[in-house]
Amino acid sequence: MQTGWRVGSLFNIPLFIDNSWFLIVVLITVMNGLDPSRVELVGPSGAWAVGFLYALLLFGSVLLHELGHSLVAQSQGITVNSIKLFLFGGIASIEKESKTPGGAFWVAVAGPAVSIGLFAIFTVLSRVSNLPAVASLIVNEVAQVNLVLALFNLIPGLPLDGGQIFKAAVWKATNSKSTGIRWAAKSGQVVGYGGIALGLVAFFASGSLFGLWPALIGLFILRNAGAYNRMNTLQEELSKLKTGDAAIRDFRVLDANMTLRQFADEYLLEDKKSAPVYFASSDGRYRGMVSIEGLRQVERSEWEYRNLHSIAQPLLEIPHVGETTPLTEAIKLLEEKQIPRLTVLTPADSVAGTLDRGDIVRALAKQLKFPITEAIIQKIKEEGAYPAGLQLGAIAQSMEKA
Repeated sequence: MQTGWRVGSLFNIPLFIDNSWFLIVVLITVMNGLDPSRVELVGPSGAWAVGFLYALLLFGSVLLHELGHSLVAQSQGITVNSIKLFLFGGIASIEKESKTPGGAFWVAVAGPAVSIGLFAIFTVLSRVSNLPAVASLIVNEVAQVNLVLALFNLIPGLPLDGGQIFKAAVWKATNSKSTGIRWAAKSGQVVGYGGIALGLVAFFASGSLFGLWPALIGLFILRNAGAYNRMNTLQEELSKLKTGDAAIRDFRVLDANMTLRQFADEYLLEDKKSAPVYFASSDGRYRGMVSIEGLRQVERSEWEYRNLHSIAQPLLEIPHVGETTPLTEAIKLLEEKQIPRLTVLTPADSVAGTLDRGDIVRALAKQLKFPITEAIIQKIKEEGAYPAGLQLGAIAQSMEKA
């Protein structure tokens, strides 16, 4: 769910402002409003107005930078969910990655290209136009900030644009997107640690809190590079799993000739702990799935002589996957159909097991060697939803192959 203040949209891309954005705008405004050189040029009140305008121009530049990424992504058929401005600049929320390293390269390079273009435009404007002194000063400073923004973002480490470019290059060279992400994420961690070290040195050398700014940026980069690395590991391990690795035999096989009355009395009313999934079988063959909803559609007066075979849904007509199907496909099917579980079939179209979101999380946790309690698994099963920090539906969708 998107957070922050929605302020409009551009090219059908919603624009949001995070609460932290207001903090940095106030800080930039105050710094400029108290700057003696600004006060000397336009007076006290004018200096505050210039400071606010300067802040808006900076974030306007950031917005155009992110819009560059977004428009190139849209040209590749990729949905851009939003652009958000916050404390450290901006971020474009892109639904999924490009399908090719070339596509990923162009999306990544578009932002710095826009910033370099803005640098050129503002530089020319400050030099050839007959602007007032304060306006010329502001335009020139905004030009310099755009150059710094472009060069900083070209540092080859995730989550920076340079890291995305580095990832695309390694992806192209190794034919492995996961290898590209891994290398670029590690590079980003190096950049993050470097920023933290630089900030601490600057702070202790100058005694100014502004010296800590590189450390804060470094911490932000380090945190996000780590997140990329963890996500990449999760996707790698998830891609190794088949539905058969997660399916469980939590179902009952009943005689297809059993009457509906017997089924209701012996399984639905008496055995409260029975499995929630039932299959009807006769002559050594599965006849289909028996559901409580199917039973409810039959008049009670008919329960005495109608049998399970009469309400069983054929296996190939219910939501199902093969036991060798990639687990990511099962995850996407569960989300697309918004159903609680799937039936897993053998190559001979008999029942190998059932699969729900809890079973998927259990299998993934086992693959990652991550301990998880059955109480958590049971909660996922009951709620029919993944934990808030593990949205496997979106993750599986992002792994869509070209």
